[in-house]
Amino acid sequence: MPAWETTSAARVLEPARPRKLAKVPFVELADGRVQGVVSSGSDIARVYVSSVAAGSFAVSCSTNNNRPCGGGGHCKHISGMIQEAVLQYGQERVARYLRLEVPSGSSVMQELYKVRTPASDRAAAASVFSRFLRHLAYLELSAGTAPLPEMQWFPPVRAVA
Repeated sequence: MPAWETTSAARVLEPARPRKLAKVPFVELADGRVQGVVSSGSDIARVYVSSVAAGSFAVSCSTNNNRPCGGGGHCKHISGMIQEAVLQYGQERVARYLRLEVPSGSSVMQELYKVRTPASDRAAAASVFSRFLRHLAYLELSAGTAPLPEMQWFPPVRAVA
């Protein structure tokens, strides 16, 4: 039996390259999208929730107050998020997740610029921002080995009499 099957800890993949978290503090490949939170360049209290859907390449970018971004289809927030996703996961993995063909010598963002951007679905912004806030809450926890109730996915096994 492999060692990872006998432990309760999840394997953590090393980032493809180290990245700075100040501009894009949260990026993930989840729910059929590359999605993340991008800091505003002009207001420290504002962040943008950005996403690119896999397959359709629909983009969504809005503030944490659910106001649309004024930058248009491939705004600087989308571009920054994709660049950080490539740093975190690697270009091949991001391209494969988006189902985007990236020829050698090109990049994910260059290929996204070539694609006509369909209308976006902004419904995902709330769930992405909620996940980001949940991740921030884990950073405030003190180190320890006590179980966290929200991390206990399976009910306890009860002995049958």
